[in-house]
Amino acid sequence: MVRETLVFGPIHSRRLGSSLGINLLPENGKLCNFDCIYCECGWNADGRDDRRLPTEAELRAALESKLATCVESGTPIDSITFSGDGEPTINPEFPAIIDTTLELRDKYYPSAKVSVLSNATRVHVPAVFEALRKVDNPIMKIDAATMAGIREVNRPVPGYSLKRVIEALKGFHGDFVLQTMFLESPSFRTSDPDNLSRWMDIVRELKPREIMVYTIDRATPMQGLKAVSAERMAELVAPLVAEGFKIQIRG
Repeated sequence: MVRETLVFGPIHSRRLGSSLGINLLPENGKLCNFDCIYCECGWNADGRDDRRLPTEAELRAALESKLATCVESGTPIDSITFSGDGEPTINPEFPAIIDTTLELRDKYYPSAKVSVLSNATRVHVPAVFEALRKVDNPIMKIDAATMAGIREVNRPVPGYSLKRVIEALKGFHGDFVLQTMFLESPSFRTSDPDNLSRWMDIVRELKPREIMVYTIDRATPMQGLKAVSAERMAELVAPLVAEGFKIQIRG
């Protein structure tokens, strides 16, 4: 399974171009408040050996060193992207780390975007929300349109509330990117008419500036999952495109 260091890459991202990654979770394990059936990092149970989270000071040193090296070598960076081995916002120093990252981005790569890939579970926390509002691309995940679907696909820790997430995302006033995984499992299909209709209603309610729909392209911890072709995803989201929503499709 994928394991990332504190700062890694740049790598080519299907969605963000040349992306320098930041992993705010353990380097030798996985730590997340979701346990998604498609996660390339594997199950949470596979990553219990390392629970240590990097600090803001460690991030500053590692990121500045990496950015300076990339500038010296002429390496292009389109995005500095928080992803890694779990949910980045569960790092208690996340707000301070965002400030540091923006500072170093402005110093070394002022044209690069700062992106955060998040499952949106902590958007309702004021400090996390304010930090996410500062970045260029807050990319927030909603994979299913009902709690039953969320439990099937994302397997969240107790206390997760889709309604709370939606209410918190309204605070962005549309200035965020919504990300949704399209897949088929033995017990869930994104294309199920009820799920798809409800998901479209969420999109219409939140009015994100962009929507990223994508599918499985790596090994998954659950067996029996199926990807959805780019052509099929385009068919499924066509009504939203017709309504003027900007949708990026990655097969």
